Amino acid sequence: MNHDARAPASTARRRLLAGLAGIAASSALPASRAATSSTPGNAAPDALARTVAGKARTLAGPDPKPLRLLIPNGCGANLAPVVEAFESLSGVAVELLDVPVDEVGTRLLVDALSGSADYDLALPPTFALPDLVAAGAIRPLSALAARHEPEDFRASVLYDAGDRFDDDLYGFQTDGDAYLMFYHRDLLQDETERKRYADRYGAALEVPLTWEELDRQMAFFHRPDDGLAGGLLFRTSGYLAWEWWVRFHAKGVWPLSPTLVPQMDGDAGVEALEEMIRATAHLVPAAGSLGLFENWERFERGDVFCNIGWGGTQKYLHRRGSHMRDRLVHGPTPGGVVDGRRLAIPYFNWGWEYVVATPCTRAELAYLFALFAASPTMSTLSVSQIEGFFDPFRAEHYADERIRDAYGEDFLSVHRASLGTAMPDLYLAHHGDYFHALGLWLERAIAGRVDPAIALHNVARAWEAIVPRTGHERQVERWLALRAHYPAELAEQMRDLG
Repeated sequence: MNHDARAPASTARRRLLAGLAGIAASSALPASRAATSSTPGNAAPDALARTVAGKARTLAGPDPKPLRLLIPNGCGANLAPVVEAFESLSGVAVELLDVPVDEVGTRLLVDALSGSADYDLALPPTFALPDLVAAGAIRPLSALAARHEPEDFRASVLYDAGDRFDDDLYGFQTDGDAYLMFYHRDLLQDETERKRYADRYGAALEVPLTWEELDRQMAFFHRPDDGLAGGLLFRTSGYLAWEWWVRFHAKGVWPLSPTLVPQMDGDAGVEALEEMIRATAHLVPAAGSLGLFENWERFERGDVFCNIGWGGTQKYLHRRGSHMRDRLVHGPTPGGVVDGRRLAIPYFNWGWEYVVATPCTRAELAYLFALFAASPTMSTLSVSQIEGFFDPFRAEHYADERIRDAYGEDFLSVHRASLGTAMPDLYLAHHGDYFHALGLWLERAIAGRVDPAIALHNVARAWEAIVPRTGHERQVERWLALRAHYPAELAEQMRDLG
């Protein structure tokens, strides 16, 4: 299944849809997040933003056509004040094309193949970038960056592993999506519960650093007869692969050997899946059907001990009027115990990126808008919008009072630490095919339709079949480079089998 430009558009659409399966199936946002405009705020563009806008004005000429930007539903509030500032300073209008969150990458790919793109830029999910590059759907930006980006522009970006592919620059990260845990403070810090937990397990009830500890806490708090559930971890198609991915890494095994031999079908992978299956019994029963935004709404009721999510989750739960505002404790995604060391595993598994569509005839102007939007002041203004789901990704963001109010101090502390030490996603060619096969067999195993060992054996065979489509030697180079992007503390704990 090579993402070849000669492939029929319908086939390419199906392939990329598999890669985008981790995004919410529903495009409907809760009412509080559906806004597509927002109060611009009072942040003045910094010198870089003004310089970039000046270049755009000169390049565009006296009567420019609007730039068009394809965006996922729900982030219009993040973009509105940035667009307003860009239009004011450059004279170039920017039109936003809002599509469901699960269609941005697909639309990019299909429109590129058909030559029918009617936009210049887009905001696909970060994990889709390798497949979009392989399909020729987005433009490399290295040459434009060399001409326009200050040398230190990305120095304060806390996570940029998804901006590049095959040694070329393709995007501007604009959303810091580290995977995080959310705990109900009223339960976690209740003295009666703490005593009962300590008496039962001989351990303190505290923010867990390992999956074993988290699973034990969810089992402890799961009391359906009392109207209380242990957790609300995602069990929908696509999302569940992310949890197993972290659980498996917590066993200290690389998913692929240095020569791309799959290693998930050994004892470590099976144990991780079996533990995930057992944990499912202590989740809200609807966890298998709730999409992203429905998950947030369900957790807000206040009758679930823990949840997993991103900064957007926090913005929703911390908004004024939320039933869970100031009732949360945050932690990184759990890890495991390897060689006697307890190690949490922060993970970057989503995020959105500004990219320039290949059919764009004004690539430099489009690039300048993306550079403007990702500049320190403009990106701070964007992230600070309460109704949007973009999260901090530059060091400057954490000092902004609006952002501190939107997220809360405690959350931002955990978020920044996690973002700065996050394990990258599997940024390899055919990412979508890898995770489609993984999610498909995990879902079947969790549903009890196939034995965990057989499920992971089938995943391994599917992954082996992917390699010849992209070229073994080149894919090995990509994987070794990606392994080098793993945080040092985690990489030191990882081993290859055999």
